[in-house]
Parts: sequence; C-alpha cells; structure tokens
Amino acid sequence: MIRAGFGKEPVLGALKELHESGQSIWLDNITRTLLTSGTLGRYIDELSVTGLTSNPTIFERAISGSTDYDDSIKTLLGRGLSCEDMFFELAIEDLVIAADHFRPVYEASGGTDGFVSLEVSPELAHDAAGTIDAAQRLHARAGRSNLLIKVPGTQEGVAAIEELISLGIPINVTLLFSTAHWAAAAEAYTRGIERRIAAGSCPDVVSVASMFISRWDQSLAPRLEASLQDRAGVAIAHCTYRAANDFFGGDRWRRLEAEGARPQRLLWASTGTKNPELVSGYYVSALAAAGTVNTIPEKTLLAFHADGVLAGGLGEDASAAEATLQEIGRSGIDLDALATQLQADGRDAFIADFGKLLHRIDLKASDLG
Repeated sequence: MIRAGFGKEPVLGALKELHESGQSIWLDNITRTLLTSGTLGRYIDELSVTGLTSNPTIFERAISGSTDYDDSIKTLLGRGLSCEDMFFELAIEDLVIAADHFRPVYEASGGTDGFVSLEVSPELAHDAAGTIDAAQRLHARAGRSNLLIKVPGTQEGVAAIEELISLGIPINVTLLFSTAHWAAAAEAYTRGIERRIAAGSCPDVVSVASMFISRWDQSLAPRLEASLQDRAGVAIAHCTYRAANDFFGGDRWRRLEAEGARPQRLLWASTGTKNPELVSGYYVSALAAAGTVNTIPEKTLLAFHADGVLAGGLGEDASAAEATLQEIGRSGIDLDALATQLQADGRDAFIADFGKLLHRIDLKASDLG
C-alpha cells in the first residue's frame, strides 16, 4: 500500500480503501476557514470525504474560537434578529457553501451521498410540533437538496421524524445509542415513506440514523474490568448493523424499494477515541462496513490518513458482539437504562453548548455593534 502525507498528490491509503469498500467517509467538523481556504476541497479530492456533519458543540467552538464570523454578524445586526435566529443564519451560510462543495458527489452518487447536516435547536428535543416547524423552515431557508436536518431520536423526535419524512424533508436522526433507539427511528422513517406512497408522492427521501459509539466506552470505563474496556460501543454497533440489514432486507422494505424508496443508512458518530491508550483510528477501523457512513472528527481523519490500517470491521455474524454485551450485563450493567441515560446526557450537553453558543454570539454582537 502506498502512503504519503496530506497535501501531496492523491494516494492510495486506508481512507481510500475504506471508501472503496462501500463506506461513506464524512467529516465531523465545520469552520468558515475550512470552507474558504480550500481545505475541504482537498479533503474531498485526497481523503475520500463525501459528506459533513455539524452540531451545536462544533459551531460553538468555531464561532467562539475565531473572528471568521464577525463580518457576517455585523451584517446581521441591522435585521433585529434574536441570537438564535442569528446563529441559524450563520450556520446556513456555512452549510450552503459546504453543500455546494459536495454537490458533485451528490449528483455522481444519484443522491445517495454528498450530504451536509444542520441540527434543529436542541431545546426542541421534546417538542415534536416545534421540531417539525423548525425543520421545514431551516430546510427551505437553506434551499439545498443535499442538506439533511438533524433531529434527535427522543420519543418526541421520532414522532417528528415520521411527519417530516412524509413531508419530503431529508433527516439525519441523531443521539441514538442502542439497537432499540435505532429500531424506533427506522420505524418512523419507514412509516413516513409508506405515507408518501399512499399519498402518491415520490418515496425517495433520504435519511441516515446516527449511532453514537465512543460515549458508551467512556461511560463504562470506570465500571468494567480491563478485558471489557472499549468493547461496548463497537458491540452495540455490530448488533445494530445486523438488525438494520435484516430490517431493510425484509419483504416490507423490498416492496418499498420497488416503489423507488431507498433504505435509511446507519451512520457511526462519536468515533474519535476518548481513551488515550487506544490508537486514534480504533473506531474507524472497527466500524468499517459497506452501506454505512462514518462521520470522523478532523483530527482522527488526518491521523488515519497518515498511518491508519484497516483491520476487522463489521460483518453479518454478530454472535461475538452479543456475547460481549451479555458479559457486560453480567457485570451488573443495565445496558437499556444506560442507553436512556446517555441519550439524555447527550441532549443536555448539546443544550448547554447551544446556550454557550448563543451567549458568545450575543457578546460578539455587543462588541461589534
């Protein structure tokens, strides 16, 4: 295998190999400099990056850590916008640029790949009606068919997902932590597609279901013996991957595909390592699987490009993964309860970062105004 550092001629390497195996590589980051400096274009050309995700935490770091957004904030000051509305204007500016970068990928893939993601306010996690309204407004405001609206997989979020899919809004379901969480999201997506077919509408509405991986291992680290450390996240992903293949390979979905629908893809999120003793590409290599997406933090992406090696990956046989989860259960861990807690913790973290983000924008607006 030929390897070289980033910035040289396009080379063969682990990322290229991963892409050619059938997994989409998305970047889990966005900054205005990334978009305007040519860096994202190089990632697309040289690192096989075919999409991008964002969240409140990423935007909080991007806006608070630079002056890149100051000119846009100055322009927005005269419109009398709230800090939240100002944020979404800034985010849409970025994501429209990103979506246009990925437009050739979107078209070449027939609308399967080349997506960017914008999250509704995390404060709407338990407000189905508010989520539906916000998602429609944001998608219309962006005006890009390759932009996914991120909706959390809470009980209220799942209800909103079915309605939004029925309305033709492409959705990235976020904050999924278990096979049960995924199953609820897949059902909501499927019901939305079935409603479109019943109404005579085109059933080709894209969705991905984002499973958060490394947060499992971070949470369990103090509670498990060494032999079980850093195994839960990948095991849950493996079991969910098999369940998704069974679900979307069944008779119900064969009928929907015959009408023109496409299955919802699994997306692996939270794939940067939290344990410093792990190699940085641990989750990238372990989660390799055709027909899925891995959204990778920028630091992890560059490290895997430099010296990553593909080994293992997910397969159809999840018996070893099931055995791992059973062993964790025998250690006194209630995995279902922990999945619920992790989803709530993830929601709360995004809400907190969203609050910090709005406060930062308020301070910048005051300084610039």
